[in-house]
Amino acid sequence: MDFDQADTINQAIRLLTLRHRARAAELLAPLGLHPGQEALLLELARTGPMIQAQLSEALCVERPSVTLMARKLEAAGHIRRSPAPDDQRATVVELTDGGRALTEEVKRLWCALAEETLAGLPAETVAGLPSLLKTLTSNVDTRRPHNRHAASAARASSDGTPPVL
Repeated sequence: MDFDQADTINQAIRLLTLRHRARAAELLAPLGLHPGQEALLLELARTGPMIQAQLSEALCVERPSVTLMARKLEAAGHIRRSPAPDDQRATVVELTDGGRALTEEVKRLWCALAEETLAGLPAETVAGLPSLLKTLTSNVDTRRPHNRHAASAARASSDGTPPVL
């Protein structure tokens, strides 16, 4: 790939990320939320109560970030934190009734944001987008070794096997 093509792709991804986050912030503000907090609420709605460290892993964010978000959401009455029954060092996080109601508002907002973001795209493009985005995310995942792609590509060129994504 040449620099011009790489630059075009990287700039497009950067701008989409910045603008999507800014638009999400605009939509979340009337609910009293900041970007990232909605993800925490949605994760708890999907999974039910969980240990704060597990929540950090599920959200792919550092533990101090989850701690800060949890403190703010707890102060607002959206979540409850309590010591884990089997490990007093761990903290269990769960939605309150108010947090569950707020999560329903976040879900509606999230649908509107997705529709706004995908406006004008053909249905078949929209259908394939989650898989494509997961692949792109996996390709730049800092939590896994990057040499996996290089080794896979080298093997593919030498023995004809497809590269591992």
